Amino acid sequence: MAVAGTTGSGNGVAAQTRDALRRIEAALGQVGASLADVVRTRIYVTDISCWREVGNIHAEVFGGIRPAATMVEVSALITPGLLVEIEADAYLDADAYLDD
Repeated sequence: MAVAGTTGSGNGVAAQTRDALRRIEAALGQVGASLADVVRTRIYVTDISCWREVGNIHAEVFGGIRPAATMVEVSALITPGLLVEIEADAYLDADAYLDD
């Protein structure tokens, strides 16, 4: 399952990162998946100097899950004021998913 570019609301990169990850978790939950199923994330930030703050929140939210992650700086996101956008790829066992 692919969760397309997800942004979050809030003031500052920390709040937006937490909210984007919360929204990703909710999207996964709609199909019976969870953060534990995420195998890869791609994180787009408008200011790479915030990489550590964003990375720490990513690590905190995922805990021991440790998906492969890439972070890149972009010149802007679709709406002014957005500081971070996150994509997530999750692996779902088709047999388990179809049994539900």
